[in-house]
Amino acid sequence: MIHPTSDVKSQDIGNNTSIWQFVVVMEGAKLGANCNVGSHTFIEGKVIIGDQVTIKNGVLIFDGVVIEDDCFIGPGVVFTNDIYPRSNRSGEISEDFQPIVVGRGASVGANSTIRAGVSIGEYSLIGAGAVVTKDVPSFSLVVGSPAEIVGKVDEKGNVIERFR
Repeated sequence: MIHPTSDVKSQDIGNNTSIWQFVVVMEGAKLGANCNVGSHTFIEGKVIIGDQVTIKNGVLIFDGVVIEDDCFIGPGVVFTNDIYPRSNRSGEISEDFQPIVVGRGASVGANSTIRAGVSIGEYSLIGAGAVVTKDVPSFSLVVGSPAEIVGKVDEKGNVIERFR
């Protein structure tokens, strides 16, 4: 299902994926099966999204982001891709361009910002509003700005250990 108000240029969208109102999916983006993309989301062309991914409203996903299967991306999340962004009218890719990988089953809380070049480990849980500036190990609970590891979670997101 692609809502008629959305601008979807990609031909690589899996079965049973829903794309809601006012979403932009640029040519070349890959979206897996059984995904749900909320309204007002922007997905650039060099993005790969796995199967069973939920992307809530107002998410910005720029070139170089890979979101593996079974992830949850909360509303208002921003994935950056350039460490030192400048206006680029030449069309050349910045040497500061760095990809982001979100591991299988990870959840990224509302209004989080994920810095270019960061890897988010499998099944980790990023708290709402976190600013993630460094890699997050699998099964970690991170919160804050800048985000810090404060515990461990299981595959369902239950906190199994708190460090503080």
